[in-house]
Amino acid sequence: MFGCPTKQETPMLMSTDRILVSHVGSLPRPPTLSELLIRQEAGETIDAAELARQVEIATTHVIDKQVEAGVDVGNEGEQSRVGFQTYVSRCLCGFGGESRRPPSRDQIDFPSYARQTELRFPHSARVANAPAALSDVQYQDSAPINEDAARLKRMGSRFSECFMTAPSPGIVATTMLNQHYDSHEAYLTALAKALSNEYRAIHNAGMVLQIDAPDLAMERHRFFSHMGEAEFLRQLELHIAAINLGIEGIPRERIRLHVCWGNSDGPHVHDIAMTAILPELYRANVGALSIEFANPRHQHEYDALRNNPLPPHMLLMPGVLDSTTNFVEHPELVARRLGEAVSVVGDRERVIAGTDCGFGTFAGREYVAEEVVWVKLAAAAEGARIASHRLWGRAVE
Repeated sequence: MFGCPTKQETPMLMSTDRILVSHVGSLPRPPTLSELLIRQEAGETIDAAELARQVEIATTHVIDKQVEAGVDVGNEGEQSRVGFQTYVSRCLCGFGGESRRPPSRDQIDFPSYARQTELRFPHSARVANAPAALSDVQYQDSAPINEDAARLKRMGSRFSECFMTAPSPGIVATTMLNQHYDSHEAYLTALAKALSNEYRAIHNAGMVLQIDAPDLAMERHRFFSHMGEAEFLRQLELHIAAINLGIEGIPRERIRLHVCWGNSDGPHVHDIAMTAILPELYRANVGALSIEFANPRHQHEYDALRNNPLPPHMLLMPGVLDSTTNFVEHPELVARRLGEAVSVVGDRERVIAGTDCGFGTFAGREYVAEEVVWVKLAAAAEGARIASHRLWGRAVE
């Protein structure tokens, strides 16, 4: 089955005949486009027509490169967005000023690492100082998401299936901080109701909806670092409930959930164990789980899935590529990672090759060189072919 979009009621594609290849969402933006998005975010007056032209050029490029690399389930690379979650100020009102996002435990315990990161990305989108919620957060402009969906619908016919991303209420709440609502829970609820408009727009356009929710793991060592693990897990329950509220009415078979420990090449020594969060992740009303496994702090955690198996209605999209290093994974390594994923899931059809995170989560803040990204994705496709040959016992296209 080819073509984008698929019918809304059709479940997302499974690896029926071979292991399919996808990725988490964001892809590198050209320097000219990144500069325009950063300037726009800073409040500068820019040429809107030129921005639209650059988004069109960049989207064409990333779709061509995905197809060339062998990606089956692809997207528009989030080319129109300055950041994977901070872009929401283009469609939601109520934001302004500046958040004071707490540093991660890695940044506190390893100050030279924190300085190194600052020097590496001197000119990028706002990350630690994104706008804050200063008044009621409400949905006000559906034009941007509709334009993005229409562009992907027009350009994405060479994919087997198309997906689009939108942030979880929790990742917005923990990065675009609350300076208005009486409680964190009230802020989560307001965000869930507002973001539900983005979620429905993506679904109604016929795309698979991916909820980006790094808060479900990453914020253990950042926003919630002052809490013990048990208290964090109670917060995690609230964050999952907010996701379920936002996606209410959308079939879970059309939704995948992305979870990670933060898209950085830091020490990650304070990451919460996968085994601790899996039970809560399984409470999300989604049909697929995208989660890191190429990150060297988490490559061993397939054991967590052996001990707490993936629910039968869920697909697994394990990260087989590290999105923070220019090392290109050997296809044989990718094949072995996919073989282990199939072993723990127990069903080859429910595994899709993915990436640990995005390759362009914020404009001007890419860890992997643009040319290398496509070689890494091609390595994932070749590794998927090797794994498929072993799993199906025959050569595959």
